[in-house]
Amino acid sequence: MPLKKLPVLSLMLGLILVLAFGCTATQKTAEPVKAAWLFHDIADVALVQQYAKVPQPEGAMIIDSRPYKPKYVNGHIPAAVSIPDSQFDKMTDKLPQDKNALLIFYCGGPT
Repeated sequence: MPLKKLPVLSLMLGLILVLAFGCTATQKTAEPVKAAWLFHDIADVALVQQYAKVPQPEGAMIIDSRPYKPKYVNGHIPAAVSIPDSQFDKMTDKLPQDKNALLIFYCGGPT
């Protein structure tokens, strides 16, 4: 191999190494998702039982956000109002006028 090509090959090899290792060194790794806050931890059974009564206590509303048929029709928490998540923007008139009212939503879980 002629000596004239050696510097060019060395330079190319050096650039390849810099690009290969330089890029991997500067990549940020994604931060792990903190699992301390999960949806099922927001409200427990004891909280919902306080409001799952007929007639429902003042200042609270339980909202079943599952599809009306067949989910709500086949069974729901006593005094729960059906406002499916797909229809929520059209059914906001069912929400209490009091903006400080406690709203407890429930659904069928992740799909």
